[in-house]
Amino acid sequence: MAFEPPRRLVRALGETAPEGDDWLEKLPELAREAVERRELTVERVQLPGGRSSLVVLVRRTDGTPAVLKLAPPRARPESERVALAHWGGRGAVQLLEPVSEGTEGVLLLERLHPDVSVRTLPEAKALLEAAGTLRRLWVDPPEGHVFETVAERTGRQARAMRAGADAAPEVAPLVDAALSAREELLESPPEHRLLHGTFRQSKVLSGERMPWLAVGPDPVVGEHAFDLARLVRDRVEDLIAQPSGATTTRRRVRRLAESLEVDRERLRGWTLFRAVESGVRARRVGRERDAELLLEFASWL
Repeated sequence: MAFEPPRRLVRALGETAPEGDDWLEKLPELAREAVERRELTVERVQLPGGRSSLVVLVRRTDGTPAVLKLAPPRARPESERVALAHWGGRGAVQLLEPVSEGTEGVLLLERLHPDVSVRTLPEAKALLEAAGTLRRLWVDPPEGHVFETVAERTGRQARAMRAGADAAPEVAPLVDAALSAREELLESPPEHRLLHGTFRQSKVLSGERMPWLAVGPDPVVGEHAFDLARLVRDRVEDLIAQPSGATTTRRRVRRLAESLEVDRERLRGWTLFRAVESGVRARRVGRERDAELLLEFASWL
């Protein structure tokens, strides 16, 4: 079988690929080697797939359905592996293969229903189910962990945001507000927990073992509000299209904060930072429509 990377993956990785990165060119051969090593039967490549990895639906030698996921080093697949092993299937997809030779950048996972996420539910129900799943992931990190912290990750992002504001002065006020919020929030974080890192409705899939399970973490250690902030802006295009979008957004912040016992102002601050960071990054790689949506959303906060 030909393991051609989906267009969505090629486009997304192309936006951020460092010079000389040839992972995409090697991907078909990497996928063939991973399948042969595990004696898997391939069903199909998942389309449209994700933005940072190739996802292949497979069956193990005993016929059990599974998912083979291949990701480049810059997507931090080994960090994902450690987090999934630590969660042990509680709220997240189950890791089916321990770390061993030949597993670098390759994850063998339990098969969920790839086309059924909580995003398919009505909005209120989707937020409820997503929030419940997220709560189960918030645990103490493993001893001696090497996960990136919120301070470290947002520090890298802050430097890129400043550069983006220099190149586009019209976004400077929002960038200044977001960076100011970050500095205040990092002064006294209320907890240091293992977080999903990139949680949103499309990252919660239907399963057999449990109704809903999270996939695709980019784990980080920090406070709950940082993780919840990405969920606040889910379906941002729908929010922007509503005449009452700003009011709906502020109501969503309040409801999510209350339901997960997170300080409302801390959630608002991290939502602002993460929306502006995503907007500036989208503009930097030429996704102007996404940038406009995200920056308008941020202005409501």
